Amino acid sequence: MTFAAPVETKSIRFRARSFVAFTLTPETPLSEWLESLDRWIGNSPGYFAGRPVVLNLNTLKPAISQIEALVAELGLRGIRIYAIELDGNTVLEPSLPPVLIGAKEATAGLLMQADAKGRPEEAGRAEEGRAEPGKKPEDRLPDAPATLMVKTPIRSGQSIFHAHGDVIVLGSVASGSEIVAAGSIHVYGTLRGRASAGVLGHSAARIFCRKNEAELLSVDGWYCTAEEMEPALRGKAVQAFLEKDTLRIAPFSQ
Repeated sequence: MTFAAPVETKSIRFRARSFVAFTLTPETPLSEWLESLDRWIGNSPGYFAGRPVVLNLNTLKPAISQIEALVAELGLRGIRIYAIELDGNTVLEPSLPPVLIGAKEATAGLLMQADAKGRPEEAGRAEEGRAEPGKKPEDRLPDAPATLMVKTPIRSGQSIFHAHGDVIVLGSVASGSEIVAAGSIHVYGTLRGRASAGVLGHSAARIFCRKNEAELLSVDGWYCTAEEMEPALRGKAVQAFLEKDTLRIAPFSQ
């Protein structure tokens, strides 16, 4: 008599993962909003390429047919919608991106920074009151800073995204490159590319550069393109910051 060996089955592993996504919130009149979006894309080609984008329709509240048309319009502009934010129990067609449930706006306080062992920052804080055996509390190593320092120039086509604080670039930032930071951005060389600071809602963030030749400067979603900047600010050491919901670009002396 022969017996068949039992078939060993492997369990399926499910893991949760969080990430930062950009949100587009269309407003009426939609035609003007799309024109404004076209200007942004024209000044920053490829900005949305490969980025997760969520479409927030709670302000617009369109019909299902309008959602399909809008997603198609954005697709023609190279913007792929990963999910849709829409209040209520709206059921969308299977061909549309899914409705996002339980999404929260990311802020610097909500982001968890992982240490060298991959543990979240909150775990590190819980252990602050305990010292390792044989060591005094003051002997503990300090927490890793949230600032990202880039010691080499940023070449054209490169993209730096830092969701946990400031970005410091010791060299120059080439045209066609970009820096996106949750905090402020400091460029000690020439800034020729695009710089977006405070992207997670940090309105107090600033952009500093030793020589301004930027294609675009943005703080907390408020932006200014090279064509819109005053000629007197080109080639100068400047800072960009928000003042009463207006993006100001001024020399360091001001």
